[in-house]
Amino acid sequence: MSESCNSRHFSWLMKSCFPNPNHTNNSLTQIHTQTQTQTQTQTQIHIHSYSSTLSSLPDDLLLECLSRVPPPSLQSLSSVCRRWARLLDSPSFLDLRRRHGRIHTTVFAVSATDFGLYAASLRFEDDVDGVCNWKVSLFLANDAVSLGNFHGLLSHARLSAVGSKIFIIGRNAMVRYDTWSGTVVARSAMLFPRKKFATAVVSGKIYAAGGGSRTDAVEEYDPDTDTWRVVCQAPRRRYGCIGTSVDGVFYVIGGLKIGGTAVGTEPPRAAANAEAHVYASSMDLYDVEARAWLRSRAVPGGGCVVAACSAAGHVYVLASHAVELSFWKFDARRKKTSTQNNNNNNNSTVTNAGFGEWCRLKSPPLPAQVRLDSTVRFSCVGVENKVVLVQVTGCIDDLLRRSGRSLRGLREGLVLVYDSVGGEWSRGPDLPEVIRRAACVCVEC
Repeated sequence: MSESCNSRHFSWLMKSCFPNPNHTNNSLTQIHTQTQTQTQTQTQIHIHSYSSTLSSLPDDLLLECLSRVPPPSLQSLSSVCRRWARLLDSPSFLDLRRRHGRIHTTVFAVSATDFGLYAASLRFEDDVDGVCNWKVSLFLANDAVSLGNFHGLLSHARLSAVGSKIFIIGRNAMVRYDTWSGTVVARSAMLFPRKKFATAVVSGKIYAAGGGSRTDAVEEYDPDTDTWRVVCQAPRRRYGCIGTSVDGVFYVIGGLKIGGTAVGTEPPRAAANAEAHVYASSMDLYDVEARAWLRSRAVPGGGCVVAACSAAGHVYVLASHAVELSFWKFDARRKKTSTQNNNNNNNSTVTNAGFGEWCRLKSPPLPAQVRLDSTVRFSCVGVENKVVLVQVTGCIDDLLRRSGRSLRGLREGLVLVYDSVGGEWSRGPDLPEVIRRAACVCVEC
């Protein structure tokens, strides 16, 4: 890849961003030529003296041009030269595209093969007559990603998105997938090996907790410096937990207890079961700015949390109660903006009195009395005011068949969408068949 570029690489871009200066009225040009030949010659020399290639444009003007390019063309832009790739990777580029209204929230489902990654994207803004479809892309492994098998990375990985980039965080490795350029590069692994842990993004940094049998440390990752560091110790050591964030708070939800007690001090079975139930139906709250843990909260009615996410200032939790599912909303808005009744009519931020309140919502439209087991797994993603529930593993049809009921159409890849405004569920497009055992995340791209 070259360090700079020339105008022929970007003629199409300039034509779309700037008017053609040579497009003038022919009759006026002829009159001007006949009457003021000397002046025209001087003008041509003047214009020629100021002409230059696109590579000489300053970064701010170049960013302004690039920020207006349609999304399908972004991948080719990053391959033109190193300077353009650097500009597309800068925070200023993301800010400009957001200012121009070219940022869209998109659901990504990432699956692994022996030779690369499949990434399926779903954008609800692309609805045509209420129909939207998944778009699938394949990205091959390369020498920069020294991972012998992508399956090993994604088997128990968690996905976190910072801007347009997806960080695929595995037990002993991490890669970054750029949804604009389509590139996959290796990043620094976590300090402690983890399995089925919780992650979330707060203020552009990734936080990870749980999933470690030998540590209760909470780690913070800075994408700018590609470094991990320990920020605190978790109050509970969880396994199989789920992470999300709202208003600067990192939520560690559900899971099982990791680690036993000393020999001779094992609690009775009833006490152990009660403790396990507390872990499975509770969530710990970490205030990132204050570097302190808030009071833990429990899902009303208990149950085992099987999926969770955040959307529109709330935490949404799907819990399993033996043979039924319940769906809950937790008000996570610690502060809210209100309008003061004074002459200035200013807005101010006040404490939300409803913080911490639970509300039971309409359960997802799944068959009644379905006992979920470890073969069926859901992933929950918040997209603006929607909650997208994706069945990433297992087949509900098989569960029903084992219980003597016959039903079709609920195989792996089921997608259900909850509208938090209308309070209703609808069925979305099923995951493509090539996407199996996927991990899901919402991305701004």
